[in-house]
Amino acid sequence: MKHLNNILSFILIVFLVGACTPDEYSLGDTDIQPEELVEGIAYTITHDSENPNIVYLTSLMGSEYTPLWNHPQGRSQDKVVTLKIPFAGTYEVRFGVQTRGGYVYGETVTFDVDQMYAGFIEDELWTLISGGQGKSKTWYLDLDGEQTSRFFGSPIWFFTDTYEWDNLHNAAGDNYIDADVWDAKSAILPNLQESGEAVWYWSADWAGNQWMCDAADFGTMTFDLIGGANLTVDQTAYSTTIGGGAVQNGSYMLDTEKHTIKFTDALPVHDENRDAGVTSATEFRILYASEDFLQILVVPEGACYNYISKDFRDNWTPEEEGDPEPELPEGWQDDISTVTSTSIKWVLSSETPFNWANLDGSLMNEGWVSADTYADWTGMNADVPATYADFSLTINASNNSVAMILPDGTESEGTYELDEKGIYTFTGVKPEFNICSMVNLSTTAENQWRILSIEKDALGAVSGMWVGALAADKPEYMCYKLIPEVGGGGEDASLAIKEILTSQVWKLDSERTYDVATSWGAEQGPVIFSDFSTWAWNPQAGEHYASGEAGVDYGTMQFNMDGTVTVNQRKRVYTYVDGDTGETKERHGSPEEGDVLDSEEVVSLTGSWSIDIDNNKLLMTVGAVHPWTTDYYVLNWGDLDIYKIENNVLILKAMRDAERSGEDAFGMAYVFVPEN
Repeated sequence: MKHLNNILSFILIVFLVGACTPDEYSLGDTDIQPEELVEGIAYTITHDSENPNIVYLTSLMGSEYTPLWNHPQGRSQDKVVTLKIPFAGTYEVRFGVQTRGGYVYGETVTFDVDQMYAGFIEDELWTLISGGQGKSKTWYLDLDGEQTSRFFGSPIWFFTDTYEWDNLHNAAGDNYIDADVWDAKSAILPNLQESGEAVWYWSADWAGNQWMCDAADFGTMTFDLIGGANLTVDQTAYSTTIGGGAVQNGSYMLDTEKHTIKFTDALPVHDENRDAGVTSATEFRILYASEDFLQILVVPEGACYNYISKDFRDNWTPEEEGDPEPELPEGWQDDISTVTSTSIKWVLSSETPFNWANLDGSLMNEGWVSADTYADWTGMNADVPATYADFSLTINASNNSVAMILPDGTESEGTYELDEKGIYTFTGVKPEFNICSMVNLSTTAENQWRILSIEKDALGAVSGMWVGALAADKPEYMCYKLIPEVGGGGEDASLAIKEILTSQVWKLDSERTYDVATSWGAEQGPVIFSDFSTWAWNPQAGEHYASGEAGVDYGTMQFNMDGTVTVNQRKRVYTYVDGDTGETKERHGSPEEGDVLDSEEVVSLTGSWSIDIDNNKLLMTVGAVHPWTTDYYVLNWGDLDIYKIENNVLILKAMRDAERSGEDAFGMAYVFVPEN
């Protein structure tokens, strides 16, 4: 949520800057009067000699004046404007200039176009929007009163007002992006941010951002090319307070070169919250158009309305969504078959033997993390492990055999099958007994368990797995946590971690040399913000305070087998003058205004280190090497959670302190790689 608030704050700043910073106008004298800005003296309106449907608007004012045109196809500040008018009719133009005294406009004048010129509506954009000459086409906002969005996921997205059609189609290498390549848009848009332009976007989903507008049947917007470019907007079903009336009959004009659309006597279908912004818009910019999908950006509002065609809406059917299922990590079959060998003895966890889970495998009682945290009604207590301490299930992947010992000493042997979904089907053995109170361990009527999730230790070895029996009468699993019983246990894991830690000199991966894709995001340096389940954000050096500054070598860490560690930390030292004594002192804490940067040298720190294998922690008496930009955001750089330790990478999580940072407490995962 903090990250989202930061994004929204940035959006607001961009809008305010855009709204308050005018273009670099050439400002003239202040003595221009409206009555001087007349046709034939201040400007001319002329028809092309060969094609009278081409109309030229030409400013006759000196170069010290910036012309301001309001014409049938939009607004312009060009000295010469070329209009291509396809339809016969009478059209209005208003001319003005920008002076040191402000805007000065003359009276509105008109010009006539005597006949239609079909050549100007041959551009595909006219057909996509209206259906073609002699036809009409109706559009809907992509949200209805039943909260259904059929394509975009939202009726509104948000863009900077610097965003244009050309940004989109040039990046795609295509004049129009067809619906079948719409997914590529997610890859195109981020690349545009690197172009040096002020370009950002937010393809907000309505379900997660319902503040943007209420769900409603907003009404229809019908364009036609029947005797002209006509438009009927009907928002009766939504509100009679929008845009001056619920039903509006007007016209529209496309500029196919600039990809803009001008509305006359009608406004596009929109939400009530942004009626003021739509009513006062300086431009309506088409960002995307295809047979069934249309996006119109309101400038400078920044709201981009997402429309779907009537044909698409009428023929749309929701995708049939099956029940959610657990998602197991890649390579899970190998993980659970070779903890130490192909034969694994599984026992019930003494801390968390049972729970209930949703269909996606997520635990319903996440707070049950130890015996004393279970609800009283479960009967779970410190003596309960005795009821199942002797239970074991030995699974041999080499021959698909299984051997079971129940808590009462009963032994049985059989076989098992394991399918691609992680469903065990047992034959010859049936795990079934009472754990505590009314809680029983059992399989389904088909003698099946499904693997719901797999847990790993810091070395990447399986440390447990949740298996579940699907309930016959409700969408949930009764689930049990199985632990592989491996000789050596914590001692073996601790020794392996020590060997890896001491085999290399480690540095912060500011250059992002380690980069591994996962189902939830990416493991890539120098820092990972993630829940390591559904999302990840990986700012590079220089993009966020937590990732440090670009081009800075923050130092190294050397762990030794004797339990000592040397940290070479590049450190910034600030000094200040004590107001009472006049002495120069070092600042201990975040620098304050007036402090002086006294040093940024590498400081060598020596301390000790240890592994808390039970709590998966690396403990140091000196702080781990880290960006100096986070010096005052983390309370203890020597108390680190281990996420991953391998020969080529360490991923250690430091806890951001809420009081120091002013943000939520959060585990920031730092990526370290070998120095050489």
